[in-house]
Amino acid sequence: MDQLFATFGINWKLFTMQMVNFGLLLWVLWKFVYTPVLAMIDQRREEIAEGVRKAEAADRRLAEADLEGKSLVAAAGKEGESLVAAARARADEKATEIVKTAEAKAAAALSDATARAGEAKRKALQESEKEIARAAMLAAEKILAHK
Repeated sequence: MDQLFATFGINWKLFTMQMVNFGLLLWVLWKFVYTPVLAMIDQRREEIAEGVRKAEAADRRLAEADLEGKSLVAAAGKEGESLVAAARARADEKATEIVKTAEAKAAAALSDATARAGEAKRKALQESEKEIARAAMLAAEKILAHK
């Protein structure tokens, strides 16, 4: 074996020390650089996934609020229509004054329901925007903190 090393001009003691140093360097890099970087990457991946889940949940809540608002408007429309129909049925039997009062009540109910639906939708949109902005700020802070 010594003859083989001598043929290639390799000092086996120096070669052994270099192998030990390389192994030690490899271990130090693995322990103090590679493992923490992998942990940091996994943490970032989890944070990003959490942000995506929160954004999707906010989208679902927004869609639900929009659907609820539309159903409130539809219910208010149906309620208004039924009040108007009832008022018209009574108007055939009663005087014009009763008809005007019933139509005013129907319009007020429709207006109130529309206002409530608009307010619910506006609140849901604001909440979703705040959640998305907060998630974006957290992600930006994490990115800037790591740089």
